[in-house]
Amino acid sequence: MQLLNLSSFQIDKAIFPSRKVRGSFKVCSRSAIFDPDDFSEPILKVCFNTILCIICILTLNTRYISFLTKQDQTAMIAANLQSRLARSSFDKNCFQSVAEMPHMECAVEMVMPLVCNPGHVCITDESLYFQPLNGYPEQVIQIQLHRVRRIYKRRHGLRPLGLEVFCTENDFCSDIYLKFYNTADRDEIYYYIASFLENHMMEHTAESYMLQWQRGHLSNYQYLLHLNNLADRSCNDLSQYPIFPWVIADYTSAQLDMTNAATFRDLSKPVGALNKERLDRLLARYRGMPEPRFLYGSHYSSPGYVLFYLVRVAPEHMLCLQNGRYDHADRMFNSICDTWKNCLEGATDFKELIPEFYGDDCSFLENKRSLGLGRRQNGSLVGDVVLPAWASDTRDFLQKHKTALESQYVSENLHEWIDLVFGFKQRGSEAVAAHNVFHPLTYEGGIDCDSIEDPDQRIAMLTQILEFGQTPKQLFTIPHPQRITPRFHNITRSPSSNSPVTSQSEDSSFEDLTEESRKLAWANMGNLKPLSSHKIHKDNVKFLHCGVVLSFLYHSAVSIFIPDSTLKMFSKELKDFQRSMSFSNMALSSCLMLENGKTVVCSSWDNNVYFYSIPYGRRQDTLMGHDDAVSEMCWFDDRLYTASWDSTVKVKTSTLISHEFMSVHKRSQFQLLAELEHDAGVNTIGLNPAGTLLASGCKDGTVTIWDTSSYGTLQQVHCHTGTIHHMAFSPDSRHVLSVGADSCMKVLDVQTGMVISSVKAEEEQRCFCWDGNSVLCGGQSGDLLLWDLLSNTVTQRIPAHSGAVTALWMSELCSTVITGGEDRQIILWKLQS
Repeated sequence: MQLLNLSSFQIDKAIFPSRKVRGSFKVCSRSAIFDPDDFSEPILKVCFNTILCIICILTLNTRYISFLTKQDQTAMIAANLQSRLARSSFDKNCFQSVAEMPHMECAVEMVMPLVCNPGHVCITDESLYFQPLNGYPEQVIQIQLHRVRRIYKRRHGLRPLGLEVFCTENDFCSDIYLKFYNTADRDEIYYYIASFLENHMMEHTAESYMLQWQRGHLSNYQYLLHLNNLADRSCNDLSQYPIFPWVIADYTSAQLDMTNAATFRDLSKPVGALNKERLDRLLARYRGMPEPRFLYGSHYSSPGYVLFYLVRVAPEHMLCLQNGRYDHADRMFNSICDTWKNCLEGATDFKELIPEFYGDDCSFLENKRSLGLGRRQNGSLVGDVVLPAWASDTRDFLQKHKTALESQYVSENLHEWIDLVFGFKQRGSEAVAAHNVFHPLTYEGGIDCDSIEDPDQRIAMLTQILEFGQTPKQLFTIPHPQRITPRFHNITRSPSSNSPVTSQSEDSSFEDLTEESRKLAWANMGNLKPLSSHKIHKDNVKFLHCGVVLSFLYHSAVSIFIPDSTLKMFSKELKDFQRSMSFSNMALSSCLMLENGKTVVCSSWDNNVYFYSIPYGRRQDTLMGHDDAVSEMCWFDDRLYTASWDSTVKVKTSTLISHEFMSVHKRSQFQLLAELEHDAGVNTIGLNPAGTLLASGCKDGTVTIWDTSSYGTLQQVHCHTGTIHHMAFSPDSRHVLSVGADSCMKVLDVQTGMVISSVKAEEEQRCFCWDGNSVLCGGQSGDLLLWDLLSNTVTQRIPAHSGAVTALWMSELCSTVITGGEDRQIILWKLQS
């Protein structure tokens, strides 16, 4: 319907770039139409829903009309912004002190929910300043550098342009989030601020948090917050808001039974794959789709989904996103049960939850502001969120939700959800197999916005990325380890794991008095004091072992040194040298005492293994070991494991040794059970306490974990850049710690093969003992270093030897320690209560 007809109007070059065109302008009920006088020109029709404004200019002879559409507005704002930023700079009068020295300044934008506020950042030797062009939220925002606790590089719009600064230890809300116009400026300010932070680069890694979580030092909630933080999720950026999983699947029962597995959601599947019928329909569409294919047309996290949950506490953001109005009342967040049901059955609803569902603030579930959120089709007003029957009120709902997140079932299976969202099932063939494939634009690297020359297309693409949702940064590329902690017994192993790690001994060990004694000893390991020191060798001490010698009725420390190939026995009780034995004209490499306390086994660089009888005081047998030097040995039950620089580990058995010490008139008969091949010389080996797993460390830095029942390889990981000096299993057999010539200490997860902790020490470590959390190691400086692996820091340095510590032994109850070093000394240590 035509409402207005004006003639003699000209349309300016905003629509016809090359010239002005005369014609008639008609305003209709739904659009505006320009009809040119020249029949060769096209008729122009502009719908009202695309017009931002109409500019009319009336003169004596002509009248001009200019249309400004939304795309024109975006381009105009961008051009105006760049012009203003180029003309202005940071006002140095805003410095808090005239003595401040500016380091650099540049144009940035402060990221807030749904808004990026342009301005200038300036960093000095004392403070970080941000001055917004519009003076909002303040004329100048100042952050003193000595107050900064953490900083993180961020992606913004899937580009590496963000920087978030925290002045507290709260991982959820930062003090400021800045978006730079180029990565170089961002990185320069990042490293400048980082220089003010002690151990910043060491403290905040996914591996360090993982180890703390595995050991029960971080709750599931805390760990997920850390992972979100490391994956560039921020409460300041609604397109990258922190993601938390649905964990409960029962929202209809009157009582919530957390002992029933059916109460919980299957954490091994994405939300879109929980309903088989819906998944089948999605797969049928997926198979017929051209490349690049995707299963889900919407994401599990986007600004719309976040504000869906938060509309009652942040209505202004919802109004901004929805062009000044709320969503339809029946599509609002009305009921927990209905929302979960729609996530299971809806054709395009695959959303996860947000951290507020596991927090303490229940205001997002209550309409405390009495907002007019609309009336539903059944006539009811949208008010508070309808809770499940098992929740008496909002506080009770959050409390039970938090309890469910920390429950045994979730703790046993949370690693599988992490694999989907932050881990190896996020991308590639593993994502396809797990039915976890989203639109390509949600992934980092899916498109390079900077390569798009057309500004309108670039802005449209960036807008789509910001509004559609973004997949978190991938933190793990191999399966995430399962959680283990004393609080959770009978932890089941992941179905994908073939590791023969047993749980029965682990469960009982936490209740065992001996284990409690060990824990108490390690808690006081800093109180280790030397009792006596003795120089009984002509060269550095290479290896130590201590055991009960029945015939002498005292404890003996057995030490080996290189290069004079001498085994020497020393009495702890008498504190005196007892005897000396020489087996070969080449150096000895390791020794061990059998469980009967009567036989000592020594290996040598002459490729042989020697057996020495303590009661008879003489060598009893010689075993041809390898084609090269034997580097280390282990013994369990009747099996002897020998490692060699000929790149093999041999497993041999002899029932004669395991039951009685050998007679001087008999020679033992060994049977070769297995020969484990490696790609480089094997320098060290170790068995787990149950004897079911063997770890070998090679000269090329590779760690291999073997199943001793089948002699098959469970994991093979290149951990170090040089020779591995020593390695040992944790008491629960879940982790392997190794030290190498690269001065690194690395913790390897047995189940997944993931390096979950890596520490670069100031000096090379040769030997250590550990309890799974703390490490007592011998340093190149001669000191004993007590490391806390959960924080990757040295908690105490204990002066010991004048040369490098080369050997370390600890008693079963961890109360006695013996060390040997390059200074030819052995030192006996006792834990002081």
